[in-house]
Amino acid sequence: MTSPVWHPFTQHGLEQPIPLVRSAEGAVLHTEDGRRIVDAISSWWVTTHGHCHPRIMAAIAEQTKALDQIIFAGWTHEPAETLARDLLAMMPAPLSHVFYSDSGSTSVEVALKMALGYWRNIGKPRHRIVVLEHSYHGDTIGGMSVGERGVFNQAYAPLLFDVETLPFPRAGAEQATLDRLEALCRDDNKPAALIVEPLLLGAGGMLIYSPETLAAMREICARHDVLFIADEVMTGWGRTGTLLACEQAGVVPDIVCLSKGLTGGAVPLAVTMATPAIFEAHRSRDRADMFFHSSSYTANPIACAAANANLAIWREEPVLDGIADLGRRQSAQLERLRDHPKVSNARQIGTVTAMELGDPNGAYMSDLGPRLLEFFLSRDLLLRPLGNTVYVMPPYCIADDDLDRIYGAIGEALETIVA
Repeated sequence: MTSPVWHPFTQHGLEQPIPLVRSAEGAVLHTEDGRRIVDAISSWWVTTHGHCHPRIMAAIAEQTKALDQIIFAGWTHEPAETLARDLLAMMPAPLSHVFYSDSGSTSVEVALKMALGYWRNIGKPRHRIVVLEHSYHGDTIGGMSVGERGVFNQAYAPLLFDVETLPFPRAGAEQATLDRLEALCRDDNKPAALIVEPLLLGAGGMLIYSPETLAAMREICARHDVLFIADEVMTGWGRTGTLLACEQAGVVPDIVCLSKGLTGGAVPLAVTMATPAIFEAHRSRDRADMFFHSSSYTANPIACAAANANLAIWREEPVLDGIADLGRRQSAQLERLRDHPKVSNARQIGTVTAMELGDPNGAYMSDLGPRLLEFFLSRDLLLRPLGNTVYVMPPYCIADDDLDRIYGAIGEALETIVA
């Protein structure tokens, strides 16, 4: 019987097999037909400490006994209050106000609306948003508008708003990016905000740029009074080697978006954190100045309980030590492939490695991508290439044997599929 389920980013007309996963633990998935699949991409970048982490699962189970869901407009609950306090203790000042939503895309929508609302409410309305070339910020209308235009969103072009785009700061060409930002910020029609994925662009091809460039972009925005939004949905929670990627540049944004690893990847939750100035611009005796955004499941208590358990793990366990160790192990594996004639631009940041197989200029819609995906699945690996860009972003708990399997399969693919 054909499944009625419509899967994301899946062309059902190709009739590719869709495995049914029954259970998971650590970095491993178990399918209905008895296969052991190594999760090499943290189930789309969300799983940090490992699947079904006991502390997080216990917190979820305990919360289900007390409160499942409550309206958050004008009401509150202890898991959300605790999480907000603990986030403030963990995140850099002056990020001091926490707005809850339920996914990375919605956290970006919230950030954009906060930025536009700020300028409107202080009586200096601005509407222009500046973005980085090749960026990705989600699949909602605002998220697509500030992301790269292409096959992802061609059908929805009439719905998207215009943005100003900076060239990606390739190594050796960073000044062009900074000069363009400087020119936009000096314009009489100043931008409301710049939004960036700090240090690592995910869906755009796992592209890496330097902390120095990130710091320079932040400095230009601060000097010209342009809000700086850091989309740390993917880069946060240790992926780049630090809790936030912004740390490596000594940067504190005006607004930061967090999701994915916020709950350890267990259940959906997102936050958008902002500075006092942005909050105060929306606080008024005038109801028309309030922040008009919500969803039915804002700050779901069960999701907040999972996030509280995740933050406790970060406080009480040597998470960064494990991340550093995984970074070293990934580096050693990458070195074995770096000089292969069919590998180009082998790169790493924190626990993430990436490389192009075959054509160094291959695109997302490269025919090689589906063939690689099928090959890796046949080797019991969840590896989902971005075109011919293969990346590895495993849970932090992954074992050496499973890392060997991942990189061994990439090497095998180089000699068979790519060749």
